[in-house]
Amino acid sequence: MIALTRMRLAGFARGGRATAPLITVLAVLFVLYGGGPSSASVAYGYSAVCLFPILAWLTKLVLDTEPDAQRRLARLAVGPVREATAGLLAAAALALGVCVLAMLAPLPFRAITGPDPGSSEPSLAMGVLLGVLAHVLSVAAAVSLGALAARAVTRRILPGVGILVSGSILTVVMGLSGSIAPWVAPPLMATSRALSGRTAPSAVDLTVLVAWTALWCTAVLALYARLRRDRS
Repeated sequence: MIALTRMRLAGFARGGRATAPLITVLAVLFVLYGGGPSSASVAYGYSAVCLFPILAWLTKLVLDTEPDAQRRLARLAVGPVREATAGLLAAAALALGVCVLAMLAPLPFRAITGPDPGSSEPSLAMGVLLGVLAHVLSVAAAVSLGALAARAVTRRILPGVGILVSGSILTVVMGLSGSIAPWVAPPLMATSRALSGRTAPSAVDLTVLVAWTALWCTAVLALYARLRRDRS
């Protein structure tokens, strides 16, 4: 499975498909951090939300790099579970790499500052830790959504694009305060709002956000596994 993961990463990098997502990521980071300094928790909370659709797109590209015939041969060679897991691991590794870049991007711009003296805002260290959590949640949700939009599930380009676009829009719309059914989308907007408060989010709030993301990703990946099994 590790060898298959490496092969997919190598194929994605050598095929040139990483160029468009990388340019998009750089453009988003320049816009986010070029406008002036802000606290770490606020900046990283917005970064995690903005990167979500790009990471989902990146996941779809990674999973679609391998030709269908080669993917079926891999399923026969290592089994359907390992073959699918290798693709998800490859996508997650790339997404985490992008998030590391996003966490380091404010340094050249000096765009991250500590709280004002006497402020109850999270400290710089706490803001960075909260930012790491926000990006991890974004990676988990993005890989799940991107997998559901992969060609192995949708078979055609248009349905996959529709899943990416609708999933990204729902994440923003359903994450707004007062939404009727916020549970249909990952709580990335809620996480960003929690990190933008004047005080650090409580342990209970963070636990709810993590559990919500875990349940959402579990449901989406279960649907992904079911559809892959039925359509392979």
